[in-house]
Amino acid sequence: MDEFKMMMIMKTMKYFRLALVACGMTTVFTACSDKFLEDKKNYDNATTDIYNYVSGCNGRVNDIYAWCLPQPADLTTGQNYLSVAIGSNDLAGKSTEEYHGFSDFVNPEIELTSMSTTNGVPDFFMGSNNNIQTSVYGRIRNINDCIKGIQGGSISDEDKQLLLGQVYFFRAWCYYNLVKWYGGVPIVTEVLEPVESSFTPRSSAKECIEFILEDLDRAAKMLKGKVWSGSDYGRVTTGTALALKGRVLLLWASPLFNRKNDESRWQTAYTQMKADLTDINACGYGLYQTGNNINGSDFAMQFLTVNGNPEAVFVTLHNNVASDDGLDNQRNNPWERGIRPANTGGGGKNAGLALVELFPMADGKIADLTKISPINKAGSRSYASTYSKLERSQYEYDEAAPYMNRDPRFYRTFAFPGFRWAYSGDPTQRDGHNPSYDAGKNYVVWNYKWYVEKSEAGNVENGNSYSADNLYTSNVGIYVRKKSDDLDVNGSPLYNYEPLGSKGAGPFFSQAPLIELRYAEVLLNLAEAACMAGQMGEAVQILQQIRARAGYTAENNFGLQANLASDQATCMSAILYERQIEFAYEGKRFDDMRRWMLFDGGATQPAGAPSSWQLTGFGGNTCTWLGFTPWNGQRRERVEFRTGDQYGVGTQYWDGDPLVAAGVERPAGVDFRQADIQTQLTTLKEWYTANLVPQYKLGDGQDAQKNVEYITFLPKYYFLGLSSGAQNANSSSPADYNGGRGLPQTIGWQDYNNGGAAGTFDPLAE
Repeated sequence: MDEFKMMMIMKTMKYFRLALVACGMTTVFTACSDKFLEDKKNYDNATTDIYNYVSGCNGRVNDIYAWCLPQPADLTTGQNYLSVAIGSNDLAGKSTEEYHGFSDFVNPEIELTSMSTTNGVPDFFMGSNNNIQTSVYGRIRNINDCIKGIQGGSISDEDKQLLLGQVYFFRAWCYYNLVKWYGGVPIVTEVLEPVESSFTPRSSAKECIEFILEDLDRAAKMLKGKVWSGSDYGRVTTGTALALKGRVLLLWASPLFNRKNDESRWQTAYTQMKADLTDINACGYGLYQTGNNINGSDFAMQFLTVNGNPEAVFVTLHNNVASDDGLDNQRNNPWERGIRPANTGGGGKNAGLALVELFPMADGKIADLTKISPINKAGSRSYASTYSKLERSQYEYDEAAPYMNRDPRFYRTFAFPGFRWAYSGDPTQRDGHNPSYDAGKNYVVWNYKWYVEKSEAGNVENGNSYSADNLYTSNVGIYVRKKSDDLDVNGSPLYNYEPLGSKGAGPFFSQAPLIELRYAEVLLNLAEAACMAGQMGEAVQILQQIRARAGYTAENNFGLQANLASDQATCMSAILYERQIEFAYEGKRFDDMRRWMLFDGGATQPAGAPSSWQLTGFGGNTCTWLGFTPWNGQRRERVEFRTGDQYGVGTQYWDGDPLVAAGVERPAGVDFRQADIQTQLTTLKEWYTANLVPQYKLGDGQDAQKNVEYITFLPKYYFLGLSSGAQNANSSSPADYNGGRGLPQTIGWQDYNNGGAAGTFDPLAE
C-alpha cells in the first residue's frame, strides 16, 4: 500500500503537523476536561529536538489522541477512520434489530462488490488515501513516528514510559479496528519511506491478534499505577488497555475466528480477563451507581457523567461550543440533536419495532410474541421464536400499549407519545408553532399521527400522515431515547441550546462524552469468556450485577432463569441477549452478530472458501446451538399510533389535529422521576385505548412488484474484501509476493488487481 507505498499521501505532506493548534483541533474535549489537549505551542516544522523535552513529547502524544480517538459520526462510507458505530441508523445499525430499512449489508437487491465503486464494499482499510489524518495507515505511520521519536529522545525513562504507553494503546486500537473487519492486515511498525520498495504484505489474523495483544500488554505495563485526574481526565490507562485486550481476546475466541470452537482460546480469554479485572478495578472503573436508582435513572445518568465517571473506560470527551468565530474549535457530540424530536430542534431516530418487542418485560424475560397476530402485509413476526432457550415472561405484550410492564432500561431507551422528555431551551424562537412546554422543562412528546384522507389510514406503505405539536411530517413512530441528556435525570445539561443553530446545525451543541468501552462491557466480556470456559456460575453472577444496576433484585433472581449455571448454550444465549439490551443503540450489536455469525449461524461459506472455514464447533450452527432464529430471512417493520377513526380526518397544517378539534384532553406526561410509574402508565394506556390506534407500517423494503423482501446478509460479508480503491492503491509488490500484484484479496471477493479473479487471502489461516 502507499504507506507500504504511501505516495498519494506523502506527496502532499512535507512535514507532520505536531500540535493541535496546527491541526485545528485544539478543543477536542470538554472545556472542563480537555486541558491536556490545549497546549498552545505550535510544533509546525518542528525537528526531532522536540523529543528532548517533555512538553514537546506531550504535544506529539496529544496529537495522537486528536487523530485516533473515536468520533461520533455515522459508520457509512468508511472515509473517516475515526468513526465508529455509535448506534445511529447507519450501515451497522440498520443491519440489526435496532432500526428498519435495509442497509447495504442486508439489502437483498444489492451484492457488494470489490470491483467498482457502484455498490462497492465500504472501505474501512484505507479511508481517504489523500489525507493523512483520515487515512488508516497514515494514522498508524504518525503513531510509529511518535514512538520512534520518544524512544530516541533524552527525556527520563519514567516520562518515556508514561507517554509511550498511551501511544502503544492507540496503535493497538487502530489495528483492532482493521482486524475485526478484514482478519489479517499488513503490520507496520516502522516509519516507512514513500517509495516503491516500501511494501508490507498482509499478515495472518493470528499474527495481527498477537501483535495487538503485545501492544496492549506493553501499554498496560507502562501505564501501571497511573490514574489521571483533573485536567488530564480522559487519557487512557492500564484499565483502558486491559479492557480493550479483553475485547480482542473475545473476538479471537468467537465463532467468526474460532470455527472449531477451540476451547483453549476461551480458557485463555477467561484466565487473562479475570486476572486483568483486578488492575482494571484499581484504576477506579466500575458500574455507575448512585444508590438512588429510580426507573433506570442510574443507567441513564452514566452517559451524562463526565469527570470521574467509573463507567467510562475508553471515552472521547467533547465541548459545547456553538459559536461560528472562524476557529475550528467546535467539537460537539451530535447525538442529542440527532435523537430529539423535530419540535425541539432535533431530527429524531425511529426505533425498529423488532427491538421494542424483544426488550424484556418487567420480570426480566422476553414476551411470548407468538401470541400476537401477524403484522398486516409483512406476515408474522419471524423473530418471535428468537432466543428459544430463554423462558418467556408472565406478562403479556400489549400491542396497543407496548410500554406496559417493561424492563427499567426500556424507558431510558425508547420514547412513546405521552412520555416526558424534558430539556432546557425555548423552541419557539426556532418556530413559533413549536410548543414551549415551559421552555422545555415540562416537555412531553406527543407524536401521534392523523391522516387527511380516510383511505390513507390503512396504508401500510406510506400514507400522508401528520403529527401533533408541530411535528408535522416528522413521522417517528417510536423515538430512540438512549443516551439522551434528559433534564429530569441531569439537572445541569451538557448542551448549549442555540435555537437557530450555528454552522447550519443545532440547536443541541452537546459536550456529552462518547463512551466507546464502558465497564458493563468489561463485565459482560468476562461473562462470555467464563461461560464458554465452563464457568457458567461465574457468568451468572456477572449477569446478576448488570441486572442489579438496571433495577432488578434478588427476589426473582434478577429476572434470570434458574438453569443458566448448568446449561452452557442457554447461558451463552442469555449473555448475548443481555448484551443486546444493555448496549442497545451503542453500536455494539452488529459486531456481536458478526462475531457469533447470527445472520445464518455459519451454515454457508463464500465461494472458494477452504474446508477449514466450515463451522464444526457449536453443533455446526451457532444459531441452532443458541436457539437464535437466523437474522437472514427476517423483516423489521415499524409502528405508529394514529388518531381513532371516530375522530375522522385532520388537515395538513400544524393545527390540524383532530383530537384537539374534538376537545380531547391529554393526560399528564409519564414522569419517570416518580418511583411508581405503573399508575401513570395505566392512565396513559386508557387514554390510548379511547383515542389512538396502533398502525403498523412497512419498515424494510419491497421489490418493484411490491412483494415484501427479507434480510439477506451474504456469507462473504463476515470478512470484508479490500475495495477497488484500496487495491488500486496497493497495485504493485515484490514479484515473489502475490505475483507482484500487491495485497491479495480476501477469499470470497474478486481481486481488482488480478482481473476479477477469486480472492486468495485466508483470514483464518494460521
